[in-house]
Amino acid sequence: MQYRVVLRILGLLLMIFSVTMLPPALVGLIYLDHTVMPFLEGFALLLLVGLMIWIPVRHDKHELRLRDGFVVVLLFWVGLGLAGGVPLVLSDYPQLSVIDAIFESVSGLTTTGATVLVGLDELPKGILFYRQQLQWLGGMGIIVLAVAILPMLGIGGMQLYRAETPGPMKDSKLTPRITETAKALWYIYLLLTVACMAAYWLAGMDGFDALMHSFSTVAIGGFSTHDKSIGYFDSPAIEMVAVVFMLISGVNFALHFSFLHHRSLRSYWQDEEFRTFFLSIGVATLLVCLYLFSHSYPHSEDITRTLREGIFHTVSIATTTGFITQDFAAWPAFVPVLLIFLSFVGGCAGSTGGGMKVIRVLILFRQGIRETTKLVHPNATLVVKVDQKPLQAPIIEAVWGFFSAYVFIFVIFMLLLIATGLDQVTAFSAVAAMLNNLGPGLGDVAQNYAQLSVLQKAVLSLAMLMGRLEIFTLLVILTPAFWRR
Repeated sequence: MQYRVVLRILGLLLMIFSVTMLPPALVGLIYLDHTVMPFLEGFALLLLVGLMIWIPVRHDKHELRLRDGFVVVLLFWVGLGLAGGVPLVLSDYPQLSVIDAIFESVSGLTTTGATVLVGLDELPKGILFYRQQLQWLGGMGIIVLAVAILPMLGIGGMQLYRAETPGPMKDSKLTPRITETAKALWYIYLLLTVACMAAYWLAGMDGFDALMHSFSTVAIGGFSTHDKSIGYFDSPAIEMVAVVFMLISGVNFALHFSFLHHRSLRSYWQDEEFRTFFLSIGVATLLVCLYLFSHSYPHSEDITRTLREGIFHTVSIATTTGFITQDFAAWPAFVPVLLIFLSFVGGCAGSTGGGMKVIRVLILFRQGIRETTKLVHPNATLVVKVDQKPLQAPIIEAVWGFFSAYVFIFVIFMLLLIATGLDQVTAFSAVAAMLNNLGPGLGDVAQNYAQLSVLQKAVLSLAMLMGRLEIFTLLVILTPAFWRR
């Protein structure tokens, strides 16, 4: 393990992250909401800490090894969660405890969207901007952004990219050079953000809200500037804009790159994960709407309204965004439970969505079909295929390993929360919402997470990080084999 190299990169990344304190400080200055100093103090503190870490090891310029990349990713995301809470602790309004500030920061950076804040409509604009900015930066992964910058500082980035990017097929790059890959991802990300902002503005949002909600929509984060979330606007046009961009952001960004490069929509429909993603959401939407109609809920007198809310919440939860227009937890029990389970599937690999990813669930389903068929035809040679291409055994084994670890971690976290006093429904939905980077839950966490204890918030913060880094990035560091020479 090259500890000095790891520390050098960590110091550089902290200094880069400190710059993100300046835009919300500028917003606070424009709106005169007394949040300028907390962000300037946060900037100075993080810059100083980054310098103190970097200066003693600044001359150690060696190429990263794979295990170094995992350590950098872990330290950076944990450090980021702590560092991101600094201005929230320093701010006089809202007055947050250290654990609340860390929870809010981790929730933003992991694009989970769970919050401990109430009274969002009255919060200073600087704080609101900062929360949304955290989600936007976390959406594509700050590490991927850093990969585009680090080569200029003499640091190789492929190990960081492989350690951070979600999905079972991490070695496939959009371009031959990893720097160009990171830049391509961020150009697409920025383009979608601008388009989403323009669409929200044309649909009726003011400029500030349009920018803020474009940040959290494209990031599939779910933070809002209002307590009622998208329901604050009560606008079919705004809800449809959100639905469209949540779906777009839930698609593998490699397909967006292919579309922009070849100017053809064919690559979308030829991708089996893409087809499965939209088919599953379409079927779920149909089930939700039919169930709401059959139970005359919530707006039996208004079919259009029921369709609006059924479509919006299904897409929002299925993509793990977490926007709401009303308290869906109060709907007939089948619907919220179905939606929570749908979040386990999540978005496509290579998207900003959470969950286990559609491609993994598709592979698990195909493998299940193969094993069932082999019971009938034990001597048959059966191959699991995706996009008409046979999958190699290591990929299938990795998917099964990920699924097993996901279930195991879920059970452990759920039992921990129940042991701390939460009821089963609240514990189940809270862990599901954190691991899947969803946000809203059921029971006591249907509205927010403010009432949870310090220990419960700490457990859920860890669950958010594990969900964002897809479990193995954290688990691998806990294995003895990782630390052996």
